[in-house]
Amino acid sequence: MIHPEVAQPLPTREMIVHLLKTKGDMSTKELTEELGITVMAVRRHIQSLERDSFITSKMQRQSMGRPTAVYSLTEQAGAFFPNKYHALTIELLTELEEHFGGEAVEKLFVSRKNKLLQKYDDAMHGKSVSERIEMLADLQHENGYMVKLEKIDNEAFVLKEYNCPIEHVAFKYKNACQCELQLFRSLLTDAEVNRTECLSEGGQCCSYMIRKKEQR
Repeated sequence: MIHPEVAQPLPTREMIVHLLKTKGDMSTKELTEELGITVMAVRRHIQSLERDSFITSKMQRQSMGRPTAVYSLTEQAGAFFPNKYHALTIELLTELEEHFGGEAVEKLFVSRKNKLLQKYDDAMHGKSVSERIEMLADLQHENGYMVKLEKIDNEAFVLKEYNCPIEHVAFKYKNACQCELQLFRSLLTDAEVNRTECLSEGGQCCSYMIRKKEQR
């Protein structure tokens, strides 16, 4: 059982995640015994974690009695744990730049942009410009950019990204920001796209003004 003085700094929700990380699949009964709280309290937190897609369940056979549900972490639960991915990425990009020059880094970002362009463009095939703007906002939000899309009128939108999953990289390599702007412009050929604010330059968000082009 976890002692209260050890558990106090962590909310119960996070303690459950940490237990599943260190001990593997666990049932409600096992979690209750480890945490020293009521079954109802554990179930409430489990429901919350399942709703947020941090854990998943499966039925496991028992030596006696009915099968019971056991819980495990999903990929999304990685957000609870520290990682150094951004540091490693910057280190690798720096090595690439030192050995092969800045053009090699530029080519890498352009290649990533082109792959995203093909993927997004295929998904948006046959959509109107308004539909493409809304779909782009949804795709970016799903990828962790915390997007808010504001419709000014029938011709203009403001797309705001309040989070950047590659923020640490973008602070050092502005290629990332430039490639995102190019990606948006390539996807929205029937609109003018301009960035008015950028997180990597100290802004509160990455903000894009998108205005439909006049049809001739």
